[in-house]
Amino acid sequence: MPHTPDLLRELIATTALELGPDAPTLCDPWTVRDLLAHLVVRESRVDALPGVGLPVPALQQHTAKVQDRAAGRPFEELVDAVRGGPAPWWPTRLPVLDRAVNVAELCIHLEDMARAQPGREPTELPEGVAEQLWATLRTTGRMLYRSAPCGVVAVAPGHGRVALRRPPDGTGTVVLTGAPLELLLHAFGRERVARVGTEGEDRDVEALAAHRRSA
Repeated sequence: MPHTPDLLRELIATTALELGPDAPTLCDPWTVRDLLAHLVVRESRVDALPGVGLPVPALQQHTAKVQDRAAGRPFEELVDAVRGGPAPWWPTRLPVLDRAVNVAELCIHLEDMARAQPGREPTELPEGVAEQLWATLRTTGRMLYRSAPCGVVAVAPGHGRVALRRPPDGTGTVVLTGAPLELLLHAFGRERVARVGTEGEDRDVEALAAHRRSA
C-alpha cells in the first residue's frame, strides 16, 4: 500500500501545478508558491524550524528570510521538492514519524490551496486518512481549544465523539459536527471554509466563532 503522506504530497504537487504559483491560499498573504516554500523549509532547514512554531520575532524573521529564498526557486523545482518529501537525513523520513507528524499538516495545507479558489470542492483524500485526522484532532484539539470561551465537543459520524474543552464557569458547550478533516480545519482556524455544524446556546456559538486559534 502506498505511503499515505507521499500520496498527499502528490496531491499537493498536482493541485499546485493546476492552480499556478500566484494563486491565493487561505494563508493570506501567502500564494501557492509561498506555501510550497513553507513545506520545503519545514522538512529541510533545522535552523528555520524554531521560527515556524515559536512567536519570537527574531526567529520568525530568520524563518521568513529562509522561506523567501526558497520561494525564489523555479516553481517546478519547488513542486518537485514537495513531491520528493523530507530531506534524506530528516527524522520524518521514517514512515511512522511521517504519518504521525505530517498527515494533518499536509491535508490542511492542501485545502489551504484548494478552498481558497471560489467554487472549488474539497479534495477527495486517500483511504484511511480520515482515521489519522480523527486521532490527531483528539489530541491536538485539546491544545487548540484550551482557551476557548466555552466548552467544545467534537463529533465525527462514524468515528466518535470527544470533549476538547470543559466549559468555563457560567458558559455552556458548543458541539461541532463534521468529518474529521472539517473538524480539524475548524480547530486550526479555518472555520470560514470548514463544513462543520454547530449546536449550542447562541452566545456560546458566537463566542467560539470569535475565538482566534492557530493559523
